[in-house]
Amino acid sequence: MNGDKALTALKKKLGVKTDRALAHHIGVTEVTIQNWKRTKDISALQLAGLVSKAMKSAERETQLNTIQPVVEFYRIQKYEQKARSELFSEKVEGANPHPYRSGLKKELEESKGVYVFFDSRGSAIYAGKAKRQSLWLEMNSAFNRDRGEVQQIKRVRHPENRVKYRPPEEKSRQIGSHVVPLHELASYFSAYKVSDGMINELEALLVRSFANDLLNKNMERFDRQRKKRSVGKRRSG
Repeated sequence: MNGDKALTALKKKLGVKTDRALAHHIGVTEVTIQNWKRTKDISALQLAGLVSKAMKSAERETQLNTIQPVVEFYRIQKYEQKARSELFSEKVEGANPHPYRSGLKKELEESKGVYVFFDSRGSAIYAGKAKRQSLWLEMNSAFNRDRGEVQQIKRVRHPENRVKYRPPEEKSRQIGSHVVPLHELASYFSAYKVSDGMINELEALLVRSFANDLLNKNMERFDRQRKKRSVGKRRSG
């Protein structure tokens, strides 16, 4: 096989366009690429070496890019926005957008993956995934979601309107179970950018790892998507 044609096919398969990009992708020098291109009849051994380097490079890329931290233990500054709460605002007390907050929000808006909410002590209380929409949208949705019976704690309902004080012996002032939204419990969050094929399983790992601590209602299972994909391939084959 002609070396130039082999490299052209490899570039197409790996989604790169230039010799430099290909060299970087498979971990060789550009000189090596040029030598391969000039080879009129690439041997089976050379082709095997080329494929081996591409596979090792793909493995390295997977290891580096499968999970990337976006932010860890970021303190939530609850911001009321149109009858809902957001994790934080880009602006600080009406000033110009804060550069760090703006950059963090942009990264969350452009990323998908998994996230964890923590209480004021740093204990994990909720873990979730963002696969269909961005981390920013999914996290704010969870932050405001009505979770009913799942999220109850012992509290007292105190009046918000202008009424006279009455002693706590009154029935309505007794300690009881009350539904509390996540935005009243969460103080910190961590978010991780995750490759699409690993989001479901990594969320399952998080939920199962904190099974007795999280407010998550469902116990996620491993391998669901992987099994579906393999079944689909067998059927199509």
